[in-house]
Amino acid sequence: MTADDADEPDGTASAPSSRAPSSRGPAELPESVERLLLGRSASMARDEVSASAGVDPAAARRFWHAMGFQVVEDDEAMFTEADREALGRVTAMVREGRVSEELALGMTRAFARTADRLAVWQTQLVAESLAPPFSEELEGKDSRSVPAPDIAADAAALLARTIDEIEPLLVYVWRRHLTNAVQRMLADADPAVSSDPSAPVRAVGFADLVAFTSFVRRMSERQLARLVQHFELLASDVVAEHGGRVIKTVGDEVLFVHTEAAAASAIALDLVDAMAEDELLPPVRVGLAHGRVVSRLGDVFGMTVNKASRITAVTPSGTVFVDDAMARALGSVSGFSAIERRRRMLRGIGVVTLHELRRAPGGRRPSVPGDGS
Repeated sequence: MTADDADEPDGTASAPSSRAPSSRGPAELPESVERLLLGRSASMARDEVSASAGVDPAAARRFWHAMGFQVVEDDEAMFTEADREALGRVTAMVREGRVSEELALGMTRAFARTADRLAVWQTQLVAESLAPPFSEELEGKDSRSVPAPDIAADAAALLARTIDEIEPLLVYVWRRHLTNAVQRMLADADPAVSSDPSAPVRAVGFADLVAFTSFVRRMSERQLARLVQHFELLASDVVAEHGGRVIKTVGDEVLFVHTEAAAASAIALDLVDAMAEDELLPPVRVGLAHGRVVSRLGDVFGMTVNKASRITAVTPSGTVFVDDAMARALGSVSGFSAIERRRRMLRGIGVVTLHELRRAPGGRRPSVPGDGS
């Protein structure tokens, strides 16, 4: 599949698995791919965009910086009509008083940071889908984490061809998550629910793959990437199954939160079970803490988060440890038991009493499917 195919009248495409790899390298594709992704070729310089949108050049530079892009020369033609429209739209919101410039730039940064990670993630997924099937026999010959030139060219073309179908899906998913975020914000602001909406109460969990460093020493970069992707997918499935949120994943660790202590406990125990059943992954250990958190830029901070992290560090393999607050929050909730263990000194936290979380008889979860790899 090539970028030139996108101009075919019927707009149809062959299945990726049925076409021969492109004979062109990535260096021959950028202009056509750029045109398809941006809607038209870049033809406007920075000052032209500012003047056309009726925006002060300094404001235009702030907007461009907020998107995470470097400064360009005044005469460098790298902007399109879409850039002019976006700049004009944001500026109009500020001029009409609907949002301040600070808020507009803040939202732009939020979009940019998320979109940057999303774009890299998507290109990697597409390239991996077009690469030859993973083979242990080929592992020693090709352990690259960057796709081969022909695969990169085909991936770029496929992304360009499907952009119009992917874009509505992106907006749909964003609206769904925005709806959930607004609902959580309104619930946290309700005086009947929270006495301090600036620091809502959450159950915070860290899931950590045990002996990950020694485990991956025997792996190539490609095997490691496959392992991490599998772990993230499996953990995300478990967290989502119980209505939790994955805040972030960092290689061998997943940070998740939930508004309900019982649901967070189910997530923790299910993660232990899921990893134990998986032949590809090492065992996992999970630490849970319950208390107030500070949420900023999509992340969570505070003593509760730090405590959950420290608890995880002293939790045995295949086990879930929780703090006193979490044990109290569970109270008489059926399906769980919290067995008090010895007090531990946690670095930066102090002495805490830990409890081992177990599932009551009959509380076994169904297996959560992985990615089939």
